[in-house]
Amino acid sequence: MRRYELMLVLRPDAPDERAAAVIDRTTRHVVASGGQIIKVAPWGRRRLAYPIDRHRDGSYHIVVFEAPAEAIAELERSLQITEDVLRYLVTRAVKPVKARRDAAGAGDSADAEDADEEIPAGSSDEDEEDEDTERIDESESEAAPAAID
Repeated sequence: MRRYELMLVLRPDAPDERAAAVIDRTTRHVVASGGQIIKVAPWGRRRLAYPIDRHRDGSYHIVVFEAPAEAIAELERSLQITEDVLRYLVTRAVKPVKARRDAAGAGDSADAEDADEEIPAGSSDEDEEDEDTERIDESESEAAPAAID
């Protein structure tokens, strides 16, 4: 199963009960399809960049979940026909790569300490291959402080 993030923009004039019902229906659909919910975070009401259906504001919610890939198409179909949803976006969450330890340096504790000193914490084999791509640490993100684990 893969980890996904679902961003929902709901109608601002929808009552809280209807917004909660949309979130509940979405989470039940994920669980019914064999997934599990990691986190549901309401971001509150925010100004939209452009009007959608004559609405200038929207109620934002983010849902982090794990589910099989086949469940995403059905989830998107159900969100597409829901009247209270202005916009939605399902993205696959990519976990950051952790530093790898050299297998030769793990022989005994003295060698392991020397190996820790020689290998910087942020270096790995994949960093050398992907030097052109920029990675953003979660601590640098200001867009969604409530959604960061």
